[in-house]
Amino acid sequence: MSVLRERHEHGVELLRIDRPANRNALDSSTLRQLVMALTELSEDSALRVLILSTTSVDAFCAGADVTEPLDTESGVARMEAFAELYHRLEHVPVPTIAACVGACVGAGAEIVAGCDLRVAGDNLKLAWAGARLGVPVGPARLTQLVGLSRAKELVYTGRTVGAAEAASYGLVHRVTPADQTETAAVELADQVRRQSSNGVRDLKQMFRHLEHTSERIAYENERLLDFQRHGAGLPHG
Repeated sequence: MSVLRERHEHGVELLRIDRPANRNALDSSTLRQLVMALTELSEDSALRVLILSTTSVDAFCAGADVTEPLDTESGVARMEAFAELYHRLEHVPVPTIAACVGACVGAGAEIVAGCDLRVAGDNLKLAWAGARLGVPVGPARLTQLVGLSRAKELVYTGRTVGAAEAASYGLVHRVTPADQTETAAVELADQVRRQSSNGVRDLKQMFRHLEHTSERIAYENERLLDFQRHGAGLPHG
């Protein structure tokens, strides 16, 4: 298993990506595990807060695993899994927190941006790398977080953003030493879970409705699938 689950008391769940030798790059199996976990957790009435984290302080997620051996059909299946992951993350009915450390690149940046709140390690290296590979991804989530002008600059250049700069843009809410990031995320989750469970779930739904996030992600997912089916597609081993 490359996705580990841990339930803390009072309905706080931790999902950790566990592929440290691959910088937590996402292969097809890991994607399926993440989708399954998010699907199950979304039906859990006892869930109060979900934290996405990692077993490695060096990388939250370095994007897609481009070394995974895939043929055309399995390449499309993997992109469908990415699209399903982004959809499922958006529809988790409780607040989601990213405990992001080290490399958060490509799909890693998308997961981070897809969470409601973000706690960053001081070693954060955040980058939207889609433009370099021709992947049509980034605008759906990032624009809402930093505004259109800043989102264009980050997506078009693919440059790396550190923790302090990310905090200055409001991309992350707290910055901690890398080895304390998950602990800080749990502390933030504890603050959130002390509020009314039904009230917070209602507020989450309101934010999603008012921001039209679901429609943005659905549109971007369509572009991703078209890119994989009819364009160059993601590289693979």
